[in-house]
Amino acid sequence: MIRVLFVCLGNICRSPTAEAVARKRINDDQLDWLEVDSAGTSAFHQGAQPDMRSMQEGLARGYSFERQTSRPVREDDFQDFDYILAMDSHNLRALRKMRDRCTYPRASLWLFMNETIGMTEMDMPDPYYDDGFENVLSLCEAGVQRWIDFLRPDAHA
Repeated sequence: MIRVLFVCLGNICRSPTAEAVARKRINDDQLDWLEVDSAGTSAFHQGAQPDMRSMQEGLARGYSFERQTSRPVREDDFQDFDYILAMDSHNLRALRKMRDRCTYPRASLWLFMNETIGMTEMDMPDPYYDDGFENVLSLCEAGVQRWIDFLRPDAHA
């Protein structure tokens, strides 16, 4: 089992969108070797559902946000997940600080967009300020596909 945690600031837009995209792929393609979750580097929205605009865009493309509620990254996430994927450099810095303070430095931290679809920009756009929720969903679809291709057990044989 490979476990991946998607992380953004509040866990209400980018990371739950990536989680929803990945869960659909896992279900559709019967990828029983892959498990995903999402969390935030802050607890601003703890217990809240994803942003309505993220859910509207996702639902229109067939994604489910069922059972998703915001939660902060926990220390044990660094032990429990094989990959922790930060949505932007701000979140990556926050995760590195958390990892350095915890006793479980096992997980790899990857900047999500740069390592997956080769964007020249380092950060996944923030839908509140940049390119909107539809664009973030499209980028998550491309990035999740690339990550699944990278993680496939037979990809490195």
